[in-house]
Amino acid sequence: MSVSDGYTLPYFNGTLWENVAQMVSRYPHVTACEFMGTRISYARFARLVKQCAAALQRSGIRAGDRVTICLPNCPQAAIFFYALNLAGGVAAMVHPLYSPQEIAEGLRTANRRFDVTLDLFYEKFESIHDDFPELQVLVTGTDDFLPPLTRVGYALTEGRTIRKIPKATPVLRWKSWMKTGAGPLPEFPRRHATDPAVILYTGGTTGTAKGAVLSNFNLNALALQILTSNPMFRPGDKMLAILPLFHGFGLGIGVHSMFANGGCCVLVPRFTPASFARLLIKTKCNFVAGVPSLFESMLHQPVLKHANLKHMKDIFCGGDVLPAELKLKIDAFLTAHRSPVHIREGYGTTECSSASCLTPTTQEKSGSIGIPLQDMHYKIVRPGTEDKVPVGTSGEICIAGPTVMLGYLNQPEE
Repeated sequence: MSVSDGYTLPYFNGTLWENVAQMVSRYPHVTACEFMGTRISYARFARLVKQCAAALQRSGIRAGDRVTICLPNCPQAAIFFYALNLAGGVAAMVHPLYSPQEIAEGLRTANRRFDVTLDLFYEKFESIHDDFPELQVLVTGTDDFLPPLTRVGYALTEGRTIRKIPKATPVLRWKSWMKTGAGPLPEFPRRHATDPAVILYTGGTTGTAKGAVLSNFNLNALALQILTSNPMFRPGDKMLAILPLFHGFGLGIGVHSMFANGGCCVLVPRFTPASFARLLIKTKCNFVAGVPSLFESMLHQPVLKHANLKHMKDIFCGGDVLPAELKLKIDAFLTAHRSPVHIREGYGTTECSSASCLTPTTQEKSGSIGIPLQDMHYKIVRPGTEDKVPVGTSGEICIAGPTVMLGYLNQPEE
């Protein structure tokens, strides 16, 4: 089914998981995600999502319940995100580096009672346990999805720095908790395209953190807009998913737009300029989305000196201003390393599910953020009004379209 409502693209009229499930049916053997040497096919990904959704339901999660996801980019984050959607819940995406006080405020605001986090960050939830005695905390570790040899190496290096959680601690542990979802699947609640699916926190225009509530339709619309603006994409193409899932750019472009179109997400939990350069060569990713500083770092990495980047199909840059001089340097670098594409600038906001404007593939213009994605409407208005200003006059951007959020959580006046 599709939603027309005056739009020109045939948007999917279902949930986030139902959209991805279409890709499972079409491309079961295509790799859905890669993570530090582990590859997970769409068929296996679907099995894990359904098992996780069953475990969530058996943990008491019901339609409309809000659940915190406080994880870096790893398979557990993607599996849990879509499982929660299948189970009918709403994902409240939280930055793992938030302070305990910020996490506590989010728990109060969103009325959450279940959280999944990494063992590395568990101490933050432990410190606020007395304020939320009914909060169920599910803990996972980076090594839960590592190949055997890599797991051993991790245990001897980074794993040694993580404080072990005592066995008697009242937490749920990923591997044993997932087993509760084994067996016949329960009946999951019917959810709709217009139902809330995700809460992403943003400073917006005021600098005060607010929860932007996005619907299934919002993110599914973005996924189709991104596909339409990238006709070179083919199922199985790889996206280097460096931007975090708790950020609209990372979730909307780096993850869901790939899963919803049969692409492969190369999940990167943490990166440095040096590791980014190595991954660019090792994974041979076709797509990368990042901020200007990420791409500037390419210019100074020795490992890229003789790199062949002919596998690149598109490079998206947003999140900050890309100076014209820097764009010229990056484009020259890409050309010198046999990349067939230059960097494409865009603009977006969390309130619009991330990108809503992008440089077209057929034309570059220095200092421009491109043109609105299909079905997105822009006008420049006098600040504080909806009155258009004359062409060439500065003003505020006013945006309408299928990716515009449902509103701010508990703050309708905003």
